[in-house]
Amino acid sequence: MVGRENLRTWFIRGAIFTIGGGFVLFSYLFAYAYFTVHIPDPNAYVNSQATVIEYADGTPIGRVGAEDRVSVPLASVPLNLRHAILAAEDKNYYNEHAFSPTGIIRALYHDLRGGALQGGSTITQQYAKTAFLTPQRSVQRKIKEIVIAVKLEQQLSKDQIFENYLNTIYFGRGSYGVQTASDVFFNRHVNQLSIAQDAVLASVLNAPGYYDPANGPTYLARLKSRWQYVLDGMAKEKWITKKQAATQVFPFIQPRVASGSLAGPKGYVISWVENQLQALGFTQDQLQQGGLVVKTTLEKKAQEAAVDAVAKRTPIDKQGNLRVALVSIRPGTGEVVAMYGGQDYLKSQLNNATQAIAEAGSSFKPFALIAALEQGISLQSVWDGTSPQVFFDPGSQTPYSVFNYGSEQFPNVSLLDATAHSVNTVFVPLTIKVGPQNVIDIARQAGIPQSVAMVAGPSVALGVASPHVIDVASAYATFASQGIYAKPYIISEVLGNNQGVLYQSQIQAQKVFDPNVIADLTTALQGVTTRGTAAAALSDFNRPSAGKTGTTTDNASAWFNGYTPQLATTVALFRDDATQTLNGIGGLNAVTGGSFPARIWDLYMKNALKGEPILPFPPAANIGGTDPVPMQNAVPTLDPSLAQSPTPIARPAPAKSPAKKK
Repeated sequence: MVGRENLRTWFIRGAIFTIGGGFVLFSYLFAYAYFTVHIPDPNAYVNSQATVIEYADGTPIGRVGAEDRVSVPLASVPLNLRHAILAAEDKNYYNEHAFSPTGIIRALYHDLRGGALQGGSTITQQYAKTAFLTPQRSVQRKIKEIVIAVKLEQQLSKDQIFENYLNTIYFGRGSYGVQTASDVFFNRHVNQLSIAQDAVLASVLNAPGYYDPANGPTYLARLKSRWQYVLDGMAKEKWITKKQAATQVFPFIQPRVASGSLAGPKGYVISWVENQLQALGFTQDQLQQGGLVVKTTLEKKAQEAAVDAVAKRTPIDKQGNLRVALVSIRPGTGEVVAMYGGQDYLKSQLNNATQAIAEAGSSFKPFALIAALEQGISLQSVWDGTSPQVFFDPGSQTPYSVFNYGSEQFPNVSLLDATAHSVNTVFVPLTIKVGPQNVIDIARQAGIPQSVAMVAGPSVALGVASPHVIDVASAYATFASQGIYAKPYIISEVLGNNQGVLYQSQIQAQKVFDPNVIADLTTALQGVTTRGTAAAALSDFNRPSAGKTGTTTDNASAWFNGYTPQLATTVALFRDDATQTLNGIGGLNAVTGGSFPARIWDLYMKNALKGEPILPFPPAANIGGTDPVPMQNAVPTLDPSLAQSPTPIARPAPAKSPAKKK
């Protein structure tokens, strides 16, 4: 231990050999600082670390925190790495005091002559500076550094200080500590490093930016020179043999990720997990410094499949404001297994999957279909699907003009086929018959939250409401689970830095629909994927699937919502401005839910379900029987001649411009 008398002796001796009175002044300043500077809790900094976010299988996704750092015990750090760092930074560490008087004298000499403040730092000083002080270069800061170093040595063993140092020192590329540096530079755990890799990490410590090979050939040459210096130093101390030092091959170093931990699609996942942690009651301090381990419901294979599918099947958009979103949910549990919220979080922080909204279009038609089935209306009931038609809502005493998409004509069409081909002029009278409020109630039960405004009018089934993509995916997961709604969630478990369980999720599920109703709904929605509006995009899907396209007026947004027994997934394309059309992207004159959204869904689901068994849906229950029942006159209609030119169905008004939804 370094006592007060020894400290005075060192500085008296140092003063005798120092030119001028600068060091005498320094000695007085040090003595004052020793009795006035209080060391912070030595464990407070080393135990503060980033929150690690993981896939369901434990693979890291990213981190939340001011510093990208994960602590490891000294025993987990390879002896060769410890020796490499000692050879590079302070080979006499275990045989010296907290600071070197001669090093300080040399540093002060240069400083008093007007030069830059010199180093002269031991490992204990470096830890003191990193953990407790700012990077400011001044005599006052240097004095505090020495005082804290001395007091640290009085409280902690050499091994404890070295362990703390190894877990806090900066290696560049945003990484603090040997474990994170091992991930960043070599994509492996610290205990898997080779001698050559140990020497690289030890080399960059001296000046991380100066030795980062990602900065160019000159920097690589510098690093290789220092790398050899470290190996030679290890051999000189007999920590490795001269032969080992001479035969090392400079290792491959991972390319630098220039834009940070939130760059790209994963930034949306990390930010949403952080949002959900705060909703669970975790504070910002806990997230930034608590060393939490957050296990999510995301499956690595599915998440990678989502990013890949969007990248490969999203068209080029010259306008530059196209938004793409994908959410995939495990039916019956609510587990979010994949989420695509955007291309690059650093460019736009609005999560397309959970925060942005877009008009849903015909994605809402299944809610009217469920209401009809619950009232005993058969899929074989026959309706007039000609276009245009004007319908009269007895409740509001207002006429509604409706066109089918592309003015397609479907006279005498079954409800089954009207679903497959998304016939607007069937679903508006169906909504009037079953009651618009019932359709809204069904939507709420399925998973559309109260925050999504819906008006009880004939157009509600045509999707004039604007939900989040995760809301619609949740509703279709309810269909896939045969009528069991499960609240969607992305966090399954949170562990503290001591591995204690701080939070564990529980499935929040309840039966909301009769399985027979959902069996018939699924039968109808299978027609969409096999012979209807999504059939072309899913022609080689080769699994039982059900779904519904959604395309809004003027093609401002396009959706595909589909499911198998194992996964329910929604894909949506839309713009920042809901008045702007998608038409023209990818060379298509008309962008519908059956085009790019269905194509993205197709590629994603193929890869996400690869290796999973092919499961069938339950057979149709045939509610209301299998005989055709004419229904076209069930709702009073007005003269179609009232509808001369299209107007959005969302706005009850004199029939001037009928809506087009698909």
